[in-house]
Amino acid sequence: MQHAVGGPLPPHERPGGTPGPVPGAGDGGRPPVPEDTPYPGTAPGAGSRPGVHPAVPHGTAAPRHPVPPSAPPHPPAPSPAGPGPGARSWGASASGGIPGHQGPGHAPAPRPPAVPGPPAAPQYPAAPPPHRAESTGHVPLPPVGAPLAPPAEHGAGTGGATLAVLLIGPAGAGKTTVARHWAQRRRVPTAHISLDDVREWVCSGFADPQSGWNEHSEAQYRLARRTCGFAARNFLANGISCIVDDAVFPDRPVVGLGGWKRHVGPGLLPVVLLPGLEVVLERNAQRSGNRRLSDEEVAAIHGRMAGWYGSGLPIIDNSTYDVETTARVLDDVLARAIASPPSW
Repeated sequence: MQHAVGGPLPPHERPGGTPGPVPGAGDGGRPPVPEDTPYPGTAPGAGSRPGVHPAVPHGTAAPRHPVPPSAPPHPPAPSPAGPGPGARSWGASASGGIPGHQGPGHAPAPRPPAVPGPPAAPQYPAAPPPHRAESTGHVPLPPVGAPLAPPAEHGAGTGGATLAVLLIGPAGAGKTTVARHWAQRRRVPTAHISLDDVREWVCSGFADPQSGWNEHSEAQYRLARRTCGFAARNFLANGISCIVDDAVFPDRPVVGLGGWKRHVGPGLLPVVLLPGLEVVLERNAQRSGNRRLSDEEVAAIHGRMAGWYGSGLPIIDNSTYDVETTARVLDDVLARAIASPPSW
């Protein structure tokens, strides 16, 4: 019974009606090739017959092989991911032929030349991001050293001038109370920053001033000063004046004016509040917690503050002034400092 070329043959039957194995189906169950198909790579001629390999003796059944498909004139382009398993034809090697079965004079067909693709786009280094000025939120900070605006009115104190003030004084001088009172009574927005308050933002591990001056207290002081300076510049950038109070020493650069000038700018106006020693000791006795120091330490700080005399900075002795009077005198001193800034 004849079957179409390429169709599977019926299984052979063994004696007793048992189907036998299909010849040539041991390689993945592929169908055999009909008898009249010549072996690839063998030219018909003397001593050869269709379907018999030249190395197989005459009369011996040749192994069945499927007919490899004829190669197209141009092989398909490989996929970008590369050939996967099973991409080649059965029995085909990387060169396109069957290994070990190429007859004489049958060299593998040359591959067509590769078609060059489009040239790759040139790669250029990315441009650096544009420089941005230091900012907080949406308001840029003024550069360090920017001049302060003069008062809008003359002869009326600081008036509506945008100021950056540093009120200096020993512990118990009343600088925090006076600075807050002056900021609250101005006709223009004014902020008050106390360095001692900022230092106490550190809750766990706070370097207590009563423990003395060490590397931890110095590090926390520097950090608090930078924070106050940044806040002052931010207020100034928003048109808000600022007054900061701190116990700045004339003979200790670590806690001197240089750090404040560096963080706020040369437009900062320093004023010294220095009452008598007896007043300072009395006010210190009314304090509690970290703010209260020993009498010996208060006296030592007050003695070192006396070095501001002769420094050129304005000094207010508020020994006999109340808070209201001291704040008014401070405003007058600042008005004169705007007209003739002190050299420091």
